[in-house]
Amino acid sequence: MKTIRRLVAVFILSLGTQACASGAFVQLSVLDRTEGRELPLHWHEGRAYVVGRPRNEYQLMLSNRSGEEVLAVVSVDGVNVITGESATPQQPGYVLAPGRRLAIQGWRKSLGETAAFYFTPLPDSYAARTGRPDNVGVIGVALFRKKAGDPAPLGRIGPRARSEASASANEQAAGAARAPSESEPRSPERAGAKIQQDASRLGTGHGRREASPAHYVSFERATSEPAQLLSVYYDSHRNLVARGVLRAPRAPVPQPFPGFVPDPQLSYAPQRCSGFTPPPRGC
Repeated sequence: MKTIRRLVAVFILSLGTQACASGAFVQLSVLDRTEGRELPLHWHEGRAYVVGRPRNEYQLMLSNRSGEEVLAVVSVDGVNVITGESATPQQPGYVLAPGRRLAIQGWRKSLGETAAFYFTPLPDSYAARTGRPDNVGVIGVALFRKKAGDPAPLGRIGPRARSEASASANEQAAGAARAPSESEPRSPERAGAKIQQDASRLGTGHGRREASPAHYVSFERATSEPAQLLSVYYDSHRNLVARGVLRAPRAPVPQPFPGFVPDPQLSYAPQRCSGFTPPPRGC
């Protein structure tokens, strides 16, 4: 297996998490940047969901709980966040140093900039606008351990796997799991029909540009297959209620014996008693 160069971000933070998808190596959490809070996970039928609010920016937080460097290949809506390709685990990713955290705030545009993630209706999502609406609504992370005896600087990130055998095997497995049309952009007509059908769903937009320094490093994967896979699904509160992920708020039920008698609220302005002949009743 050849050593491959990968993109590495330097946004390493040390923050606590409220809700995250945990694995043996890395924890994944979603932070609403607009409201400054981590989004709690809601578990349903073995899947983790978060509630997105349209137009709010968000970022992904990866926390390396292990004592070794790991490579995280990250996808949003089925799109690699670094290259913009339809995502596969063999593509470039971010390298996390042992015990550290990494903030991924958007689509990588260069070694110095990203375009912010934000929740938005499906037609405005980056995936839909590039003809790939099928996998909107999911965040994925494929994690790889580092091959022993290949030291690299801390805080860097690693690259794409270029082993022809493993790439071929991965493509065959992906082809067996999905139709060919799902791995490549759809025709404008088919993509438009899909977007129209699911227009109420949330996706991730291609937002404002902001500084995000990054650089390339070397990273050789210990295996051709990921050591761990993490997935977090998202949608609007209304849609998650409709899908049974969240419970709809219950309307209050009238009670026959609610308690003691409270004072009434004034529903009109008090009358003035002076200046009237005869004075109004009640004065």
